[in-house]
Amino acid sequence: MQTIGVVVKRDSTRATELGRELIDWLGRRGITVLVEDEDAPRLGCSRGVRKREIIAVADLVIVLGGDGTLLSVARQMRPRATPILGVNLGNFGFLTALTTDELKPMMERILAGDFQVEHRMTLAVTLRRAGSAPVERQVLNEAVITKGALARIIDLETAVNGEYFCIYKADGLIVTTPTGSTAYSLSAGGPIIHPSVGVILLSPICPHTLTHRPVVLPDSALVAITVRSPHEDVVLTLDGQEAIELRNDDLVDIRKGETSVPLVRSPSRNYFDVLRTKLRWGER
Repeated sequence: MQTIGVVVKRDSTRATELGRELIDWLGRRGITVLVEDEDAPRLGCSRGVRKREIIAVADLVIVLGGDGTLLSVARQMRPRATPILGVNLGNFGFLTALTTDELKPMMERILAGDFQVEHRMTLAVTLRRAGSAPVERQVLNEAVITKGALARIIDLETAVNGEYFCIYKADGLIVTTPTGSTAYSLSAGGPIIHPSVGVILLSPICPHTLTHRPVVLPDSALVAITVRSPHEDVVLTLDGQEAIELRNDDLVDIRKGETSVPLVRSPSRNYFDVLRTKLRWGER
């Protein structure tokens, strides 16, 4: 490890303090540290760079914050996939599973080459609109098509691998990775899927047809969703961080992404430990 990026949660005093301490700790070990240009002054750095440049250059990216901060890094993992170490300063922390007390011991192991990563599947999302160039994005958790402010259901015509599947009459539809199965999809009644399982999950949001239930597809599937609601406001939301207004007849193609996201594994807990802790299983 020669160059390490440090990304901190915005408007978090705790993240800033920990970031300054970590940068000093790394500097004393001869490591070049990269931070975002907007964060450089409060982290005591003379200059910063864009997040995309951090990912392109760094050997490791340390995220100090919650899952949202980590997702902002993961969504830009193209074409280079840089390992991410997430330190939980948020509320849930399904992705940022490391605690602050574990950070320095874990960094000692990483600098010694003693660590493992697990590769998380992504989704490639392409918006196709007549007369416009395609808009392409990558998500780690989910792509959500949902209605706007008015309380009206929308129609989403859905095909899988070019074959007609159904028209969802619902508040929306969540298309998620196994990693994202513990996010919005879980709230909508979707199953929890182990991140090592290669699948794509469709979870309707408040479907008008009560027999519509979450559907698990192989990760080789191409999901094509066409908006069929000419009089409604419809929005495409990507990992809860970017929103794109959709029009009638817009087509959203979703398939497995070419780039996976490598997350550094915690040495002290596994996926089931995280589920038990965050979801409070077994408590009364």
